[in-house]
Amino acid sequence: MKHLIMIITALMLTTVACKSFAAGDPAVGQTKSMICSACHGADGNSSNGDYPSLAGQVPGYIAQQLANFKSGIRSNTIMGGMAQTLTEDDMANLDAWYSSQQPTIYTLAEDQLETAQLGETLYRGGYPPMQVPACMGCHGPTGAGIPPMFPRVAGQQAEYTETQLQAFKSEQRQSDIMSPIAYGLSLEQIRALALYLTALH
Repeated sequence: MKHLIMIITALMLTTVACKSFAAGDPAVGQTKSMICSACHGADGNSSNGDYPSLAGQVPGYIAQQLANFKSGIRSNTIMGGMAQTLTEDDMANLDAWYSSQQPTIYTLAEDQLETAQLGETLYRGGYPPMQVPACMGCHGPTGAGIPPMFPRVAGQQAEYTETQLQAFKSEQRQSDIMSPIAYGLSLEQIRALALYLTALH
């Protein structure tokens, strides 16, 4: 119950703190995205588990994360440097481009299905023994996210999702919402959840 109250409070605070960006131009964003494509793919679908896929991300989320990288709220050596050169218009345009792209849908192998079933249980029902709420409460039944605060998590490379959840768990990546949730999950549960999300649609 304590974790649930902390999460609800964090949601309220996040709503207040979330910056509002003007609507961007996806065509301008596409031109600006050329430098991003080496890591995130030409259309925002990353082929490398070290980097997130951005295609189909909820409108407003990418612009907010870029602003967080620029201000230092979110720390990453590569992205911190990249974001320093971006204006708010650049961020809005990149956001518009990536959110308009079609995300890749992955198919799980037969030997991955059992693990993915555990991930589905966690995503849809949470983990009551550790007061972990259902992920779909914030990210939606299909993992498509809820603009602008709750990102799309479906179709992400499993390695990337697993790394981020572990970072939240250890508080290497800090979030008033995600850190207590990830803390309540075992490494096995995190791996199962990350695998399930790759094929969720």
